[in-house]
Amino acid sequence: MDLFTPFGKAEAPEQERADLSMPLAARMRPQTLAEVAGQKHLLSEGKLLRRAIETDRFSSLIFYGPPGVGKTTLASVIAKQTSAYFVMLNGVESNVSDIREKIAEAKARQTLHGQKTILFVDELHRFNKAQQDVLLPHLERGTVRFIGATTENPYFAINSAMLSRSQIFPLESVPDAEIIALLRRAMADTQRGLGSLNLAVDDDALQHLALKADGDVRKALTALEVAAMSTPADATGQIRVTLEVAEESIQKKAIRYDRMGDAHYDTISAFIKSMRGSDPDAALYWLAFMLNAGEDIRFIARRIVICASEDVGLADSNALRVALAAAQAAEMLGMPEARIPLAHATVYIATAPKSNAAYMGINAALKDVQEGKTLAVPDHLATPTRKKLAKLRGASDEDVNYKYAHDFGDDHFVPQAYLPEGRVYYHPTTNGMELRITERMNYLRRNSGVGPSNNS
Repeated sequence: MDLFTPFGKAEAPEQERADLSMPLAARMRPQTLAEVAGQKHLLSEGKLLRRAIETDRFSSLIFYGPPGVGKTTLASVIAKQTSAYFVMLNGVESNVSDIREKIAEAKARQTLHGQKTILFVDELHRFNKAQQDVLLPHLERGTVRFIGATTENPYFAINSAMLSRSQIFPLESVPDAEIIALLRRAMADTQRGLGSLNLAVDDDALQHLALKADGDVRKALTALEVAAMSTPADATGQIRVTLEVAEESIQKKAIRYDRMGDAHYDTISAFIKSMRGSDPDAALYWLAFMLNAGEDIRFIARRIVICASEDVGLADSNALRVALAAAQAAEMLGMPEARIPLAHATVYIATAPKSNAAYMGINAALKDVQEGKTLAVPDHLATPTRKKLAKLRGASDEDVNYKYAHDFGDDHFVPQAYLPEGRVYYHPTTNGMELRITERMNYLRRNSGVGPSNNS
């Protein structure tokens, strides 16, 4: 690097003049904000990030999103837009001495030429605490403009001190329509793209590349390049990419699923909510998604058991039995056969009547206990020793006399208080089998004079 020449060649991932030996995805990197695909929620006119870039008013940024959505590209475009020198480090390969070296160079560049430096750290989540801490004082002093990129949730992967000094912007998968537009631009560009080739790509082939790229621009451009370069020209000299060629040129869509990250929690959340919402089709899809991604079948089974008890509850107590049996069967069988009992239980729970009355009841009771509203056990429910003490305190025989329910009539029910103050925690619904419970509880509560006499 030449510190003595202002506006020296930045260590950017792209070059001013395209090197045709570089992959197409690298050659087609956007040079301006207008060329950036997707991210309208951040880069449309008037949006915060766009305003910060255009007015050159930012210090530290963290871009968070899946691979191939333009995190590195956007950082380099920002450097161009703000006439800053672009320096790139990788979270896997760089160490503390590398960081200090880049910081020292940035100081010299500012002193000698008055030029700002953007320090871009890819895979920021790979930096350990010591590496992140080295950067902190320089972010405070503005020695460098910092931009970090991560595929992991920064609120889990980045330390709080760095988060407090940075603005976080989530980048989203690029829509299929914008990927197709970018592919067409690459086909037409004679300087950086494939415009020098006599290339024709069928519409359904472009749509397939965009769909299978799953929002990853780099993957789509790479597949287009493979298709163009590996397909022989016909008698007229034209290279034609058909749907069949496109299918061969792009790998099976990689499912983004980190068993310790957001995708893990988002997907299991969608799975549970689909069962709770009585949508067996959605529940089966999310189950298939997790199984295909290699999720632990025991984890899935545990969530099914919880859902059976929490969301179906006494509206259909068989749901819990089915869920437990499915968990046991899945453990015994292993994959791929485990998918069968798991699907069985998933569909059963999704289609079952729902009640969370027991779940809400225990939550309400726990809340009372945890908030210090502990109630004394009534004398007539206590142990014989406690009853003797109660009588010594002046309690009557009636006060300490426990009535054995089975001694009273065909209903085996006798009114007596089991809880002081007549509190009610369980409010049964009229769904499924719980309707019968509602009817019985209304009858019992009417006759005992304890609690509500209906389900209101």
